[in-house]
Amino acid sequence: MTERVAVLAGGRSPEREVSLRSGHRVATALRSRGYDAVLIDPADAPLVETLSTARVSACSLALHGKEGEDGTVQRLLELLDLPYTGAGPLACEIAFDKVLCKATLAQAGVPTPPWAVIEAAALRDLGAGALLHRLPERLGLPLVVKPSRAGSAMGLSFVDREAELPHAVMNALSFAGAAILERRIEGVEVAVSMLGEDLLPLVEVRPRSGVYDYAARYTAGATDYHVPARLDAETTERVQNVAAQTFRALRQRDVSRADVLVDPDGNPWVIDVNVSPGMTETSLLPMAAQAAGIAFPELCERILQLALARARGGASP
Repeated sequence: MTERVAVLAGGRSPEREVSLRSGHRVATALRSRGYDAVLIDPADAPLVETLSTARVSACSLALHGKEGEDGTVQRLLELLDLPYTGAGPLACEIAFDKVLCKATLAQAGVPTPPWAVIEAAALRDLGAGALLHRLPERLGLPLVVKPSRAGSAMGLSFVDREAELPHAVMNALSFAGAAILERRIEGVEVAVSMLGEDLLPLVEVRPRSGVYDYAARYTAGATDYHVPARLDAETTERVQNVAAQTFRALRQRDVSRADVLVDPDGNPWVIDVNVSPGMTETSLLPMAAQAAGIAFPELCERILQLALARARGGASP
């Protein structure tokens, strides 16, 4: 009997359209491997009722952003006793929230750029605006300012001068309740993807605009990619070791991606971790898998099989 799988995609986050692109591609790939894959969009109908009616045996998660990567849907699926791909609820919550993520990485000794946090409530109720001018002195310039809970570079700004900081903070706060101010590391950006227990080849990211923003991520031809990354063997090993340490610290499983900046001295700095990497035509995980000789349909099946094997073993780390 053909195994029926729900591919969850879409949702209500600002990353909805990208999620749907990922989901449709995953569903098509799984069908080509013999699965009865049905795409379910939680924004279209109540998810619990839809999943119960669909009578699926597992869920492949292609949701991005709030509710899809922050532990919400994972907790719901565990209540439904449905196997699903990716990290567990707490691991998702920590990785998705950049404040918790950076604190966890720093505690584990993973190099991540120095940062500070400004919360909307502190600006509104506690007069935190008076502290903004001190942060460039504390962290140095230039800075990166981003929402604490968002993906796909939404709400991200680069600050070269102190005068630009208030606008950048407000931009970030339009996406989340807190803004992360982070020292900008100049260097080469690479993505390190995890598949099961293995690390895939490093992907070097070279946006033609110089900024890896939303358009650079999802517009064909806007970014040049090099797989494997053009790093020497020693630097490559250093990046891989830091990525492996990152995935362990954040309790990632099945699939994950760490975004790393390599400074001119060859030192890696982890700037983001994605528990539900994109699966579009321009996404980095499928690119890395292809370089490892894993075609896209096989990649989707391998991720799904990791979840099914965990369910058969009764483990839910």
